[in-house]
Amino acid sequence: THNLPPGLEYLNQLDQIIIHQQVELLEAILGTETSSKYEIKNHLGQRVYFAVEENGCFDRQLCSPIRSFTIRIADNTGREVIRVIRPLRCNSCWFPCFLQELEVQSPPGTIAGYVVQNWDPFLPKFTIQNQSKEDVLKVIGPCATCGCFDDVDFEVKALNEMTTIGKISKYWSGFVNNIFTNTANFGIQVPVDLDVRIKAVMIGACFLIDLMFFENSLDGL
Repeated sequence: THNLPPGLEYLNQLDQIIIHQQVELLEAILGTETSSKYEIKNHLGQRVYFAVEENGCFDRQLCSPIRSFTIRIADNTGREVIRVIRPLRCNSCWFPCFLQELEVQSPPGTIAGYVVQNWDPFLPKFTIQNQSKEDVLKVIGPCATCGCFDDVDFEVKALNEMTTIGKISKYWSGFVNNIFTNTANFGIQVPVDLDVRIKAVMIGACFLIDLMFFENSLDGL
């Protein structure tokens, strides 16, 4: 624990992490996107971090959901402890050369790991890598991510894809009450002894999955 990046000690004892998007009232009324803000909580609902997405208005209006972004994650004192960076890439399963990749830094400027999309004709698949770009875990989603507002689980698996050790879940529960605020909730369940840097990378994976598969999921309502 002496080598933990500053601020990640909050993740050390957590095996459940909740990500809750805060939707601005103005955005809900006008339907135009403002900068996304999130609360990252423990299983008791206590806020551990808060996060703000940074990008240009041009990116949000014209490039969503393939836009580039930087998400700055700070602890409750306002100290930035994690930075999530995603470059602009084409989002098409027919062009494997443009598969998504996301970099997670902790502390900012120091690589903690990567989330790399793997090409698959049927399932959403990602590899979680450490700071040396060595594969650590797999994340495999269902063949259909539009579960008619049922919870959607992406399984966290060992590299052999046989053993499931956790999951990333998109929660729709309570969606009726929040129909006008497009509330996004994610839950991460991982072993408590997982490296805290990899836990930070899993938070980054949630943001990428949300943008790729759920960004426009309530647009027709």
